[in-house]
Amino acid sequence: MDILKKIEQYREEEEKLKWEGTFAEYLDIVKQKPWVAQSAHSRIYHMIKDKGIEKENGNNKYSFFSTELYGLEEALERLVEEYFHPAAKRLDVRKRILLLMGPVSGGKSTLVAILKKGMEAYSRTERGAVYAIKGCPMHEDPLHLIPDHLRRDFYEEYGVRIEGNLSPLNMMRLQEEYNGRIEDVMVERIFFSEDKRVGIGTFSPSDPKSQDIADLTGSIDFSTIAEYGSESDPRAYRFDGELNKANRGLMEFQEMLKCDEKFLWHLLSLTQEGNFKAGRFALISADELIVAHTNETEYRSFISNKKNEALHSRIIVMPIPYNLKLSEEEKIYEKMIRESDVADVHIAPHTLKVAAMFTILTRLKEPKRGDIDLVKKMRLYDGENVEGYNSADVDQLKKEYQDEGMSGIDPRYVINRISSTIIRKEVASINALDVLRSLKEGLDQHASISNEQREKYLNFISVARKEYDNIAKKEVQKAFVYSYEESAKTLMDNYLDNVEAYCNKIKMHDPLTGEEINPDEKLMRSIEEQIGISENAKKAFREEILIRISAYARKGKRFDYHSHDRLREAIQKKLFADLKDIVKITTSTKTPDEQQLKKINEVVARLIDDHGYNSVSANELLRYVGSLLNR
Repeated sequence: MDILKKIEQYREEEEKLKWEGTFAEYLDIVKQKPWVAQSAHSRIYHMIKDKGIEKENGNNKYSFFSTELYGLEEALERLVEEYFHPAAKRLDVRKRILLLMGPVSGGKSTLVAILKKGMEAYSRTERGAVYAIKGCPMHEDPLHLIPDHLRRDFYEEYGVRIEGNLSPLNMMRLQEEYNGRIEDVMVERIFFSEDKRVGIGTFSPSDPKSQDIADLTGSIDFSTIAEYGSESDPRAYRFDGELNKANRGLMEFQEMLKCDEKFLWHLLSLTQEGNFKAGRFALISADELIVAHTNETEYRSFISNKKNEALHSRIIVMPIPYNLKLSEEEKIYEKMIRESDVADVHIAPHTLKVAAMFTILTRLKEPKRGDIDLVKKMRLYDGENVEGYNSADVDQLKKEYQDEGMSGIDPRYVINRISSTIIRKEVASINALDVLRSLKEGLDQHASISNEQREKYLNFISVARKEYDNIAKKEVQKAFVYSYEESAKTLMDNYLDNVEAYCNKIKMHDPLTGEEINPDEKLMRSIEEQIGISENAKKAFREEILIRISAYARKGKRFDYHSHDRLREAIQKKLFADLKDIVKITTSTKTPDEQQLKKINEVVARLIDDHGYNSVSANELLRYVGSLLNR
């Protein structure tokens, strides 16, 4: 009954949103809320903007896209700021077809689908409200009723510009139904809907020999010609083409570059002049965003054809590359799995991360700088702190290749291999090694990959495997540390006491005897060496730590284990180094004694409770790490 109540509630809300009145009453709404008369491009821009904008790594992150598209912040910022924003301001860019260009499964179709769904929802809000002449199959803008000679006066009074002319059908209706009285014309609020073909259209070309231009512009209803007497009577015309129905909103043009020329010229007229030709009528005005998408190969072929030169300048090309951020790629796989029927299968921690490592490596281009390898580049792109590098290095790396991210392995291939692993293994748990094995096997079946690429990709699988080996060791070693945070804090406090004494050139006191002793150089070096601090650099590192502690104290903040990334890493590695032998012996013993068995059970419990494993994946991890440490 709950769902039926929600359906009823939704129906009631829809009824409340409906509005109908005369053109005179509509003008009162325009006076109070001028945004109801905005253009299609402006409405889309404000729809995106109204959802909120955050700053992330110097880029604008739009909340409108954030739950569906991952790692495309730069491409989306370019799209919004270089196309939608100026188009909303009525600059010339709005007179261009928007062409999204990128590799397969890069998010182009998803982006368009998000815009469509967003417009449907936005038209049900106050800020996104749209009004149209009642009974018009093209949902025409009521302001087209204002004659040309009064539009300047209208702008001065209302602050709203009017573009476009009244359609032939509404011109006839104005005279026959309303006796020319503009103020009496009925206006209604409309709600965008792709399913109901209101303000959102999709055109997909088929065989050029059989497809009719009527699919775009509508067609004559021959059954009514006898009644109305002429093909040029607008009542004898079906205004049901995609350009008609998408008026006031958005039309998606699928596979545009494969389309016959005659279809493209209609689009050019619409985007450049705001009108198109249909039947035996004068030009019909329409206000809509035309968005198409293609891949790079098709686009290169299109622009190489001299016949298409006139079209080039009328198209704005927006590259939509693959995501290049490791953590964002992981979110893509999580989303795909969440939406599938295998969402209940346990995927061991780091499995999707390791798969994403392989994928991102295939998309990155080899850095021109000799001091950075692909793994470092991957980490820098993901916002990780890599010693010796900063944001300026990241910017420099991004400028090296303009087409980075336009090739490589697509997310669908990876999710297909993960799915294959789940089905084939027939267990309720998979891990990173299972997926890497499946990715490797899948390369032999990937028809579009050359032998050279296959060798390169096999190497990336090996790199991802090495990265996983390090992750797995750390995971187990963390679990072996009893009261890990407490142990780390104790070791850090001990280190800081010694560093303070060293930097201030004072003695310490033995906690048992109370006698004065020198700072424990051996302890300090055993920690610093874990992160490669040389003998010559130790003094500067220790002074840096003291400065950080002072800075925290001045701000009234407490310096703790998480306050300095490199110190935290050094403490972790020192703890792990001390425990390595214990881990090795316990995990590799085939017949553990009672004490070892107790330790294993504790570690498994900690992996399950604190790290997200289940009993199967935790035991698999322990066995694997044991084999690594015994090599």
